[in-house]
Amino acid sequence: MTLGIRNNNAYIELLKSFPPRPITSEEEFLSTQKVINLLIDKGELTPDEEDYLDILGTLVYEYEEKHNTIPDIYGVELLKALIDEFSVLQKDLLSIFESESILSEILTGERPLTVDYVHKLADFFHISPSAFF
Repeated sequence: MTLGIRNNNAYIELLKSFPPRPITSEEEFLSTQKVINLLIDKGELTPDEEDYLDILGTLVYEYEEKHNTIPDIYGVELLKALIDEFSVLQKDLLSIFESESILSEILTGERPLTVDYVHKLADFFHISPSAFF
């Protein structure tokens, strides 16, 4: 039986080595992630390996969507998370805030995060201003 133009033997061997299944536990998630990491670390992949990686990635995505809830954060807490996530230094935000001391006061809750600051931060981080509210 011919399943397509490609030689499917290599793909079938990948399926045999770690059969993709819906992920139902943290242990299965970690095992699947380990296989994904091995493929990614390999560098250039064959078309069969790319297809296999796509399948595993889809399974991981579906598991994460069901099991990893992202807490609602906004305002100063969102700003702190963005600063941390993107390794932004206070001096990097001087174009938004007149001084590092103003930013420090905002981060400690001594000064409010104004609508003007929110719009400038949204532009800086390339997100919607509504994320801050």
